[in-house]
Amino acid sequence: MRTEVDEGGAALLRAEGVDGAFVLLDAARGVTHVVNPDRAAAGYMPASTFKIPNTIIGLETGVIPDERFSLRWNGVKRSIPDWNRDHDLASAMKHSVFWFYQEVARRIGPERMKAHLDAFGYGNRDISGGIDWFWLTGGLRITPHEQVDFQRRLHAGALPCSPRSLDIVKRIIVLEQTPAYTLRGKTGLAVDERTTTGWLVGSVERGADTYFYATVLLGKDSDSKRLMPLRRSLTRALLQRHGALPGDA
Repeated sequence: MRTEVDEGGAALLRAEGVDGAFVLLDAARGVTHVVNPDRAAAGYMPASTFKIPNTIIGLETGVIPDERFSLRWNGVKRSIPDWNRDHDLASAMKHSVFWFYQEVARRIGPERMKAHLDAFGYGNRDISGGIDWFWLTGGLRITPHEQVDFQRRLHAGALPCSPRSLDIVKRIIVLEQTPAYTLRGKTGLAVDERTTTGWLVGSVERGADTYFYATVLLGKDSDSKRLMPLRRSLTRALLQRHGALPGDA
């Protein structure tokens, strides 16, 4: 496996006036493309990308029995309208419903959560900061390289969990499916008093080839609205640049 630094990809980020990194594993060709290697090796709060392992752990522990699992909205209005209703597993993932996954994490509990993160080798495995906040404002950190490796192991069935759990998660993180490709992914956004961190991580199946990717964008605390669409547009441009997505996708 070799690594190639993508200076052209770095220019795409600079053209948008954002800092960050991109990692793409092209397993069939044995190459990892990296935009901004120093940033790609640093750890960041996973934010809502943690909904992927949170779902797997929920399924493995029985907190989430199946895809029909649902939770009732408690009537507390949040700033995102789609959160203000009941949700099942698929809709909670699609709309990145924070309260839903907070409740899942509470039911899992710290001991089982920590044991699974240790078994998965997920980031720095730090769940300090509260069982229902640690991935957003607590101690958990993960690098773009680690995000890509987690996606690779998820796709390959190489995580220490049942094939059923992995199959369910793979179904509910499909973003686009066409005759030419299947794009899976999960966004994340963390905002603290100084920095906004925006993620998009996932995989692309295109013909016989599978690619695994992670994009992280970094901005000021006031940049969250700008970074939200850029996560997707820059990721798409970078995936197209390396042939993971067709140019007209």
